[in-house]
Amino acid sequence: MLESITARGKNFMSYEEAMRLASRDEAFKATVYAMNTLLIHRGIYTQEEFQQLFVEWMKKEESKKGLSKDVSRPEAAFA
Repeated sequence: MLESITARGKNFMSYEEAMRLASRDEAFKATVYAMNTLLIHRGIYTQEEFQQLFVEWMKKEESKKGLSKDVSRPEAAFA
């Protein structure tokens, strides 16, 4: 495993060390962050397009939650 290296007086962390330190949730979040950052910087999509799709996904998820809540309440079918 690579160790942290110091360059120009700054402490850098290797990928292997970061993966070792990260929880599963943190590793997932870091992966999403890295992928989105690369895609935005390379012009695959803009920050605005990302935000629009994020909101679209959240609306769909919230809608699903609302539907599943109604299914668990039989009386909702008669409202």
